[in-house]
Amino acid sequence: MKGAFQATKYQGDTALIIPHFFNNAERIWGEEIATINWSGLKDKEKLNLIPTVSATDKWILLTHAIGASNKTQPHLREAQLVARADGKCSRHKGWWREEKDALATHSMTTEVWISTRGKITETTRTAIQEALEADNTKDTPSFGSEDLEEIYRAGTEAGLLGIYNSPGVVYATDGSNDKEVVGTGYYRLDENRGGCCQLGRSEEGNSSNRAELGAACLALEDTKRKQNRKPITLLSNSACFLPISQKWIGEGKSPSMRGNPDADIMRDIVQLLRERIEQGLVTIFIKIKAHRGDNLNKLADRWADEVRQSENICCSLPTNRPIFSWTENGTTHRSLMNPTVKKELTSRYHDNNSRPTQGQQQIS
Repeated sequence: MKGAFQATKYQGDTALIIPHFFNNAERIWGEEIATINWSGLKDKEKLNLIPTVSATDKWILLTHAIGASNKTQPHLREAQLVARADGKCSRHKGWWREEKDALATHSMTTEVWISTRGKITETTRTAIQEALEADNTKDTPSFGSEDLEEIYRAGTEAGLLGIYNSPGVVYATDGSNDKEVVGTGYYRLDENRGGCCQLGRSEEGNSSNRAELGAACLALEDTKRKQNRKPITLLSNSACFLPISQKWIGEGKSPSMRGNPDADIMRDIVQLLRERIEQGLVTIFIKIKAHRGDNLNKLADRWADEVRQSENICCSLPTNRPIFSWTENGTTHRSLMNPTVKKELTSRYHDNNSRPTQGQQQIS
């Protein structure tokens, strides 16, 4: 709506959750074009808004089809239907509280209406229809250059830390772990680009820590490949990445890779950091919160999701540690020795001793 109609105001949601590129959520918008989320208004608010809508054609109305029959019906006499589809174009309710940035259909058809006095090109109509039909699992972060968007970014966690004014190179990293596919991704701010790879060794079990370490390693490898001699600031939303890295910094007790399930990745990270230190280059790690509206974190997350279509596989050297597998309720599980495996072994040991019957499941 912003791009198609240059709408500057938004009605029907609180200021907390409206897209940040709208000026505000005032009820009366005067001469500026407004986007109205009709389904988000209460009945009294709709009645109060009808006179203003009837008096101008500067509005776009978003709503859902009426009734169980999913039938299209005009909400206003002055409205004409522009587009209608069932794609994922809504956020989950309370997404900012539950750290959900995935999109949802809510099992409802979304419609776009404009004034009968308004005009729209076929190109714009097609663009709106395609946006409604999109089946993306997450939205695309807006990274515009308008004053309002720059103000918004300045108020995010990265903005308050002065990241956008950093004289060096800024990387945001993230990992993904979906359906036994572990991926890593990064976004580089100054060049507006990113990268991703799929982590190997999935048969040995997956963990979010491994994905986050892999993302940091991928970013450090990228800056080495580009022979960049500027300071690096690396943003990660992992609470474990910084403590794991910290023990390799400065003097003190000698750390060891022994027992580290992700030693293959950690060894590469340490080597890359040592090379930068020997060259007198600065590397800064910063922990930021995930899914809190920070565009850098969002873009890194989207790149991490791209591994489903990527054939780039890294960190696949096996550790030769024993892998345990068992079937439970028709689902086969595979993992290295961990508390879950120990619990399963203990449970089945007691079952076999207390009920020595046929058909016992086995762990191999």
